[in-house]
Amino acid sequence: MGGACEKKNTTTADPGLGSALDSSSGNIGMAKPAGPVDTTPLPGVDLSKLDADQQKMFYTLVGSLSSPCGKAHSLRTSFTTDSTCKRAPFAVRYLTMLIDDGAPEDIARKDWEAKYKNKAAPIKLDVSKAPHIGGAEDAPIRFVEFFDYGCPHCAAFKPMMEQVLSEENGKVVTYLMMFPIESKHPDSRSAAQAAIAANTLGKFKEMHDVLFAKTPNHNHELVTGYAKDLGLDAAKFEAAYSAANQQVTDDEKQAEALGVDSTPTIFFNDRKYDGPLGAKYLEAWIEEELAVNR
Repeated sequence: MGGACEKKNTTTADPGLGSALDSSSGNIGMAKPAGPVDTTPLPGVDLSKLDADQQKMFYTLVGSLSSPCGKAHSLRTSFTTDSTCKRAPFAVRYLTMLIDDGAPEDIARKDWEAKYKNKAAPIKLDVSKAPHIGGAEDAPIRFVEFFDYGCPHCAAFKPMMEQVLSEENGKVVTYLMMFPIESKHPDSRSAAQAAIAANTLGKFKEMHDVLFAKTPNHNHELVTGYAKDLGLDAAKFEAAYSAANQQVTDDEKQAEALGVDSTPTIFFNDRKYDGPLGAKYLEAWIEEELAVNR
């Protein structure tokens, strides 16, 4: 469900559900419900895709997780009796998705609580110079992605984001911020500069696609050739390429100030995205946010 290229020299991390499915980390402070688990079906919730053990896990979690609206009751209570909690149906759906994808109980709880209980603090990013794709700049949903053209996980994530932008047409805008991990991908800074230069000259999307298609062949000579193939003026591209070095540095500084140390790292409406890196999860977050803030 997506992975990450890390700046530090550690084993490649796999955010969200991906790492969960590689190895369950055991009990992480679960609040087990006292007494027998309430297995009364939730109205309209289809668990037919879950096996018996997964259904038991679902009922255990839905009865022990807290309200996604911060109320002093369980997720089950929010879903069944609290009509003011608009997030409850989405929170139940999110939990079902995690379990259906094979998350063990501790990881399903951790990922659910990261979204609804332990929310990341809102941040403010300067994206005024960042290339953007998808909808208009005032779209109701804003993603900011820190990425590296040399990172295979970023390449794998690219079609997922494009799918989301296509299926959520006009509702989402994605700003792309450069975070080249040069210690592992030596020419990724050159690729970042080429992308920004092409953006300056009106050919960002075309260059963006070429750079991922040509990974990791991104040295200065090669990206200059890609610019020529795209019909960009050689002198103008060279000047924009040189000037882009400062923007790459500025992007890196913003990332480091936020503790970003891997790619892709996603921010969703000014909060760090802590969900699995899959199109269906991104779309679930989008649908929830649009419904709750309607």
